[in-house]
Amino acid sequence: MKTDINVNNNMLTWAIDRAGYELQDFIAEVPQTKDWLEGTKKPTVKQLETFSKKVHLPFGYLFLNEPPTEKLPIPFFRSNGKQTEKVSINVYDTILLIQQRQDWLREYLQDNSFSKLPFVGKYYNSFDVKAIVADIRKVLNLHENWALEFKNWEETLNRLVHIIEDNGIITVFNGVVENNTSRPIKVDECRGFVLVDSIAPFMFINNADSKAAQMFTIVHELAHIWTGHSAGFDFRKLQPADDPIEKLCDQVAAEFLVPENAFNEIWATVQDIRIVSRYFKVSEIVIARRALDTGKITKKQFFEFYEEYKNREFSKKEDQPSGGNFYATAKKRISITFASHVNQAVKSGQLLYRDAYKLTSMKGDTYEKFFAKNL
Repeated sequence: MKTDINVNNNMLTWAIDRAGYELQDFIAEVPQTKDWLEGTKKPTVKQLETFSKKVHLPFGYLFLNEPPTEKLPIPFFRSNGKQTEKVSINVYDTILLIQQRQDWLREYLQDNSFSKLPFVGKYYNSFDVKAIVADIRKVLNLHENWALEFKNWEETLNRLVHIIEDNGIITVFNGVVENNTSRPIKVDECRGFVLVDSIAPFMFINNADSKAAQMFTIVHELAHIWTGHSAGFDFRKLQPADDPIEKLCDQVAAEFLVPENAFNEIWATVQDIRIVSRYFKVSEIVIARRALDTGKITKKQFFEFYEEYKNREFSKKEDQPSGGNFYATAKKRISITFASHVNQAVKSGQLLYRDAYKLTSMKGDTYEKFFAKNL
């Protein structure tokens, strides 16, 4: 027997807007919604369950009298703007997911007598770009021209991430919510975010972004950890937000990846963005930004180059085949270091399988196969 349910219309329209839909577009996809809102029909439990899944909302929320207050747990900045209070539901859910993993890992590390990381927040009150860069290099044991040792940006990126994780910073790469490919995280909205913590810092990098561009995001996030400020950012056209800390982290990333003295020497003989980007193993846009910041090109030239580069890179991505190895992808989505802690906690009886499934967004045979392949 079907049971019709009374639901507050405000909850329905809020849920639709929260999921990023225009009301009329949603009604076109789910016509019975119009009847519910007009009061001519009431939804069944099954229909509401389907509705809640479509708008990515816990089922029980629909029975509240009014929408709950949902606040971003970290500042989120827009390029050439200031802090925003609202992001898409896909970004919001991802931030909460990483925060849940961090909460568990912090408690686990504390219970197992892990020490705090001395570099977290070390430069909280400092705006000394070169001092911060020097300390990051010291902790990571990387000399100024370390990237020149590698053949390409991919090798360079992999090595950098390996070193970062060895120093206790969890680094997550993903372009969707958990493993749900129908819920993409748009690069223009979120290139990454960082959750600073003295014992369990987490960095999230949008894996839909170009690999060379990810290098800049990673080092920008390292700067946030060294200065002790959690944040998310979109970096549209690789421009920082109108915020002192964002500008500082931007400058640290630029100096770390493309030291000004070395850049000036190379540019004096080779004024070609593509060649210079291959030399430093970074995105062409990073080199263009460095050229802009050091007065070698104008803002007009930078934005013209940015549009040309974006169109060129987009065309390359369109030609790439889809698909891939799920377990190799999952390794980056979870972080092998985080997975190792989860695995050890399960083996030692400090974590139930049920909770391990939730933390890793995998369960059953998929979970077992992942750990058998990677650990």
